[in-house]
Amino acid sequence: MRPFEGVRVLDLTHVYAGPFAAYQLAALGAEVIKIEPVNRPDMTRSEGADAELNAQGMGLAFQAQGAGKKCLALDLGRTEGQEIFARLVETADVVVLNYTLPAVRRLELTYERLSALKPDLIYCAISGFGQQGPKAEHPAYDTVIQAFSGIMAANGEAGQDPVRVGPAMVDYGTGVQAALAISAALYGRAMTGQGRRIDVAMADAALMLQNSGACQALATGKGPRPHGNQDPALAGYTSYQTADGTLMIGAYTSKQMAALMRTAGRPAEADAIARTPRAEIAGRRAWDAEILTEVMLTRTAAEWEQLLNAHHVPAARVRHLEESLGEPHYQACRAVQEVEGQKLAVAGFAYDHGSPALDHGPHGHGADSAAVLEGIGISPDAFEALKARGTVA
Repeated sequence: MRPFEGVRVLDLTHVYAGPFAAYQLAALGAEVIKIEPVNRPDMTRSEGADAELNAQGMGLAFQAQGAGKKCLALDLGRTEGQEIFARLVETADVVVLNYTLPAVRRLELTYERLSALKPDLIYCAISGFGQQGPKAEHPAYDTVIQAFSGIMAANGEAGQDPVRVGPAMVDYGTGVQAALAISAALYGRAMTGQGRRIDVAMADAALMLQNSGACQALATGKGPRPHGNQDPALAGYTSYQTADGTLMIGAYTSKQMAALMRTAGRPAEADAIARTPRAEIAGRRAWDAEILTEVMLTRTAAEWEQLLNAHHVPAARVRHLEESLGEPHYQACRAVQEVEGQKLAVAGFAYDHGSPALDHGPHGHGADSAAVLEGIGISPDAFEALKARGTVA
């Protein structure tokens, strides 16, 4: 049995951050009902590398966090749509949404109204800047938060323009924070019987993704500056060109740095590093980097990766994602699972029993509308009448 079996989640989110939070809850067993407008489905349904899937409303950008959910198309702008949603709230444990504050007020999706319907409701609002403060009503996407939070300014090469991190790390990091907050709130409710309002801001999640840098900036008034793949202090925490490609080495401790030099055939340097206090290792950086730059060219990246790992030195050949997913490691672990013939990344952890898993693949827009509404007493005939009026699809 997965931890959240029996928990019902109403998912009023779109794009990445909110849908990913609900996706994680679905993988843990929750019944997640994704609610989309009748005439304006989640925009990611039409986005992705496969044009045919985009045309079908099943874009890969949507499928990435759409599996395991039931899909209801409901017009919350209509009175009867709000009445139907109210009935669903009475059956739910969690409502998670990422509408803007004006939309929340217009559609009467406030915590005050919904918690009056279900006093022990867990209500999670995800937004760019949170529910309070001077930017509470400002719009945001991942790249905007990267710029606002300092991530872009800390990324890229020294002396060059800031560079955004390619993957939507803030979106997914926010989704993880939201899933954690909801999980903790559900545990708290189990202990006290009390519901809870959760305010998740992408801007706050971005700080947590750079926590040590934030601590430095708060203490000294100056945050990290970009240095690309070349750590300014550690020659062993740097990328090097090999005989056929790029190798990233992660020798962070003095012990690892000494092992790196010994494996590189430089025992004298290894012994010297072993005797050098870590605080003074930076003084050797230029000398060590010159040695490693020369030595790394003598083998391929794959050979160095295998050799260094065998000597307990973290190192990896730089791979594209499609190549990484073909590695035996990802074939053996549970992060990637096959669901209805499709492979999907599911969760970054596993249990000894009841691990994250998906009950089914992604569903089409409104695919489960009739079944979901029948569960709250709306007959098939009544559903057809609602559909004819455009309240559902």
